[in-house]
Amino acid sequence: MTAFYVLDVPENTAVAKIAGADPAVTVDRIGPYFAITAPGAIVVDRRATGCRHAVWYSCVGGVARDSRITRHDKDALRVEPV
Repeated sequence: MTAFYVLDVPENTAVAKIAGADPAVTVDRIGPYFAITAPGAIVVDRRATGCRHAVWYSCVGGVARDSRITRHDKDALRVEPV
């Protein structure tokens, strides 16, 4: 299972919304965070979120122990199982 966490603040809600648009991805809440999970890789397109670069690069609050960020650049965020 792949999982990463995004702080639930107005600037980050688009990240959770776009990630959750994939039918394989589930978006739940854990405390003040969105928990974004999937059985496989999770890919979020930055342009689809509308996030500016500063928000984009600071949106990830954490990654689950069995997950790894394999891409986080100006175009996309990709989190995969280890």
